[in-house]
Amino acid sequence: MNKVTFTKNLNEFITSSTCAFTCVNTIEERLKKQNFQKLNEEDKWSIQEGLYYITRNDASLIAFKIPKNYKEKFLIITSHCDTPSLLLKPSGNYIKDNYLKYNIMPYGGLLNYGWLDHPLSLAGRIIVEKKDKIEKRIVDFKKPMAIVPSVAIHLNDKANTNLDLNTQTDLQPIFAITDKENSWLQLLKKELKTNESLLDYELFLYNCLLPETIGLENNLLLSPRIDNITSVYSSLESFLETTSDNILVFCSFNNEEIGSLTREGADSNFLLDTLKRIAASLEIEIAPTLAKSFLISSDNTHAVHPNHPELSDDTGKAFLGKGFTIVKEISSTTDAYFSSIIKSLCQKHNILYQDSTAKNDITGGSTLSGLSLRHVSVKSLEVGVPELAMHSSVEVANISDIYELYKMMKVFYKEM
Repeated sequence: MNKVTFTKNLNEFITSSTCAFTCVNTIEERLKKQNFQKLNEEDKWSIQEGLYYITRNDASLIAFKIPKNYKEKFLIITSHCDTPSLLLKPSGNYIKDNYLKYNIMPYGGLLNYGWLDHPLSLAGRIIVEKKDKIEKRIVDFKKPMAIVPSVAIHLNDKANTNLDLNTQTDLQPIFAITDKENSWLQLLKKELKTNESLLDYELFLYNCLLPETIGLENNLLLSPRIDNITSVYSSLESFLETTSDNILVFCSFNNEEIGSLTREGADSNFLLDTLKRIAASLEIEIAPTLAKSFLISSDNTHAVHPNHPELSDDTGKAFLGKGFTIVKEISSTTDAYFSSIIKSLCQKHNILYQDSTAKNDITGGSTLSGLSLRHVSVKSLEVGVPELAMHSSVEVANISDIYELYKMMKVFYKEM
């Protein structure tokens, strides 16, 4: 895929992947078009050569390809499809001072002020009761519905000196001007075009601005959800476009932004159980197969900031426009042997990469591979693209770096 087509398709993917539920839904649509067969965790598997995928809790997905004459080795790429956002609390709607407001909880480590004064829409999963049956539905309202207004400078003389926003008071969105107590439920049912009984929901507010490329050279991606939908898209496309004698595995996990300790997160048994069931169906031994396997974890990192370069490590800066990053931190799982293989392949195929390290006095978060390796011990590598304004509702990256990440992933799947 050339860079122009890649960029166009990436923007469309980001636009449709407004939360983990809609992202997995988008991935499923892509897989079905390529004749992947959906498996059920509750069923007994009997699989051979073919294309397969499985979901858990509608928000995590693992897909895999079993070639005809397969080698007993897994090539795995993991990413996460959840993003920092504002999660609606149950029954959190209320009216105050003629505003229809909603009580939210911060999902993930928000850059709080980056969520002020932006058009916000809703996406997620609702649970309805229809004819005495409980049904799940993935929804996306796809239009501006709310806003979190900032306090004007005239009313807050510390607005430019104190950025300490309180998530309980300062991040409450408004949906309407009204004094009708039941207006929230009416609004929801009108948008969903249903009169069914609404039992519960997991709904996230997201910035509904569309991705666009900006800058004098038109190579800066300004977009919501760059972290980490760019990794999901790059790994998905490389997975779909590549054939190999190895068993190729694509993973997109939910809940990384809140620690991954959920039944569908990277710190669950989802990946290990899936690999075990593949091995059992193919009648291959799991331990020696994992010993020959490789795992790439893809999540973004911080680019050197134009106004605060002192926040980056002196010898490990990640620059926009110089390729994807191989991340090496004290808590990372990057294996020097594995990274050397990837570097050699990148040099062979003229793929741009850079090493990235963090300052010793700035603590990073946990990583997908670090959590996955608690359950699946394989040779591992952590990669990503550098970006600015991570965890704001709009972020910035270089489109060329994302394209280089995609090219590396294709080489990994094809030549490892």
